[in-house]
Amino acid sequence: MECRFFAFLLFTNTTRLKRIALFIISIGCLPLLLRCSSESRSWTSKAYHNTTAHYNGYYYSREELKKVDDLVWGSLTDDYNRILRLYPALDSAVAKGYDKEIQEAVKMASIAIQRHPNSKWVDDNYILVGRARFYSMDWGNAIQTFKYVNTKSDDIHARHTAIIHLVRTFTEKKEYNNAQAAIDFLQKEEPIMNKANRKALYLEKAYYYQNLEDLDKMVRNLTSAVPLLKKRDRPGRVYFIIGQIYQKLGFEDEAYGFYKKCISTNPAYEVDFYARLYMAQVTEISRSRDVNAARKSFKQLLKDSKNKEFRDKIYYEMGVFELKQKNLKEGIENFNLAVRTGNNKRIDGEAYLRLGEVYYDTLRKFELSAAYYDSAINALSKDYEGYAQIKERQLILAEFVKNLKTIQWQDSLLAMASLDSVQLRGRIDSAYQIRKAAEEKKEKAKKKSNRISIEANDNNVFSTGENENENTSWYFGNSSAMSIGQNEFKRTWGDVPLEDNWRRSNRIAVATANSLPTPTETDTTAQAANQKDLPAADPVAQEYDRVNKEIPRTEEQRKVALKKIEEAYFNLGDIYYFKLQEKDNAVDSYTTLLRRFPGSDHEAEVLYKLYLIFKETDQTKADFFASRLKELYPNSTYTKILLNPNYLVESSLAVEKQKVIYKSAYEAYEQGDFTTSSKYIDEAMALGETSFKPTLDLLRILIVGETENINQYQYELDQFIQKYPMEKITEYAKSLLQTSKDFQQNQEKQKGIQYIKSLEEAHYFVMIYPSAEKLSNAGTSVLEKFNSENFARLQLKTSNLQLSDDYGLILVTDLPQVTDALEFMIKFNQKLPSITELRNHKFNTFVITKDNFDIFYRTKGLDEYLRFFEKNYPAEVQ
Repeated sequence: MECRFFAFLLFTNTTRLKRIALFIISIGCLPLLLRCSSESRSWTSKAYHNTTAHYNGYYYSREELKKVDDLVWGSLTDDYNRILRLYPALDSAVAKGYDKEIQEAVKMASIAIQRHPNSKWVDDNYILVGRARFYSMDWGNAIQTFKYVNTKSDDIHARHTAIIHLVRTFTEKKEYNNAQAAIDFLQKEEPIMNKANRKALYLEKAYYYQNLEDLDKMVRNLTSAVPLLKKRDRPGRVYFIIGQIYQKLGFEDEAYGFYKKCISTNPAYEVDFYARLYMAQVTEISRSRDVNAARKSFKQLLKDSKNKEFRDKIYYEMGVFELKQKNLKEGIENFNLAVRTGNNKRIDGEAYLRLGEVYYDTLRKFELSAAYYDSAINALSKDYEGYAQIKERQLILAEFVKNLKTIQWQDSLLAMASLDSVQLRGRIDSAYQIRKAAEEKKEKAKKKSNRISIEANDNNVFSTGENENENTSWYFGNSSAMSIGQNEFKRTWGDVPLEDNWRRSNRIAVATANSLPTPTETDTTAQAANQKDLPAADPVAQEYDRVNKEIPRTEEQRKVALKKIEEAYFNLGDIYYFKLQEKDNAVDSYTTLLRRFPGSDHEAEVLYKLYLIFKETDQTKADFFASRLKELYPNSTYTKILLNPNYLVESSLAVEKQKVIYKSAYEAYEQGDFTTSSKYIDEAMALGETSFKPTLDLLRILIVGETENINQYQYELDQFIQKYPMEKITEYAKSLLQTSKDFQQNQEKQKGIQYIKSLEEAHYFVMIYPSAEKLSNAGTSVLEKFNSENFARLQLKTSNLQLSDDYGLILVTDLPQVTDALEFMIKFNQKLPSITELRNHKFNTFVITKDNFDIFYRTKGLDEYLRFFEKNYPAEVQ
């Protein structure tokens, strides 16, 4: 009797044999079994070891790895908006869940290797050990195991299998150079490979190229693998992936064919649905009836009740289809339906992205595009394909809209400054009523949905949403101006549901209230009654208060508003020119800036940019702006660049020379040799205007601090800060100024406040009042009117300042001499009884020199100055 037979008996379930029979047979076969040792080379020994190595160790190890394979595939969540993964990605967290199976697989394969070292299944068991190490992400041991098989095995097919697994391992480990080297070797061996290895090679190469995002080579390998696929290879999934790739590459006929093959394999329902959906996308459109047939296919998918959870995706694909047919309106409608219909954030994000692209690339409506890009970024995950580019465009558009809103809002505020309170409230109330009527009309027509598209969304109560272009001069009548508010809200608070108490503080308050004992029914009823008695907040009054606070009423406030508009026009021009590549719009922004703000700080730069824009298209206009630049700003950097294209290179050489001289100047300053230091600074300055000039200027100011009085030093620092607001070194200058002021204030506290008795210099008139009096607007208006009626020749300026938490003050500046100040004070005191706006208000008035005002503002020494004023100024002005 052969060993193979007895081995079979030994490893068969013993319950089927009587113990006595098994015992007798075993005793009888003992001599034969002894001949089956691992060292024996007899045919019976080989048969025994091959059989037991295969049907024990190898079989059970492979079964454990099948379980692992199922667990890995079960962890895969497919994203049908992208090309599906050919294989699931390995995850260390998931790997912990199948560690038991891995250990068992390694154990069984290792036993088979140890007990049957001469069987023909040793190579196969080593490969199973390598696969187990691969699944446990033990890359190093997996690689060593596969390499061992390749170098030690006599079986060419086992060696091929091991190297194919090496390709996959190197790919997962992202060692693409090593993976490519293994692929190159295998491709030379391809003619002698068996079918199973050739198929595996094609699939592993396809996965390798998928990781490299080389779709062309990926699909070539997948199509080569198709004739070799078996049912266990999930052919429907492979066909679907090939269809996706062909569709992305633009080969729609081929994509259609593979989607059809996918459906023929009766795949899982989700794969079947998406295959049918994408088939409608790639149907060849040559006649109108083909278009209608494709639309009919989409509608059938929508009607199918099994597709209810996929309706948002269907609408999204319908939008893509309509865009391909150049039907922008229908495409936009379908994308909006995709957003309204489902709850899949990724599909929402893609729909918002498509809408943003349409408004950006095709319609060139950057404001609406910005709103959609904001929504897309909020919905898409950071691993979305091209996320970095999407984010970059979103930031550009956000910056664009921010500047556009600044212009619109500040212009609106300036326009509202001419309205009195009754007119302003009337405007806001009228806008509110129009908006309310529009909302009520929209509410009646609105379908059952709590989601709306950005294009139709117009939540501000002061916008009608109709005749948008006619209302753009009034901020609250501009619907597009309001859309950005939604996205600002989302960025600040997140995508919160529409409900009461959405603010975090209120949520905390509610949570705290919920933790308290429940009130009695009587208390609850009383509380509800009290709530009913409280008047509802008036939205018109609330908006009036908010807007009224922002309206620029004083000259200083108007200057601030205009400066914001000026900067916004400059920024808009740069965004149009450099980031949006919209040269015509850039020209409009730049020329508007020049027209509205002649002599702007940006004028030289804008003239140079206009010269560059028109240099490519209109030489006459380019020459005009070049001559303006040379005429108005002959010494500016832009003029020098215009005249000498090598100026920047040459000036960089000058900077290096200045740095060398600066080093000597600073050493002399540290040694206290201020005269020599100043000479070095002059020498460096003589090399011309360069980017290093602010550093030289600051060193000169430091010398002033050592050689002049502290007031002069502080004045020079303040001028420096105003001259170079954007320089990095300006922060250091600010710290120097603050340190000097702190030092001076400490000195004054120690000595007591000392006002300067010299009065022969420019004066200020000061009206100081307790903050509770709220005299800012009324007092400013009174003084401006008084100035124009009595001192128009002096062109006096009025401004507001907050002295402290307790006091505010209004300044009238530029009274050139003490006599003018006294005359102003006397006339004001004479007129005061007739000024009704100031009745019933508490305030003090006095005149003060500029130097004394600096001391007064720094020390807040009101009582001390009033005593100084009484002592040093004539009684008739007090």
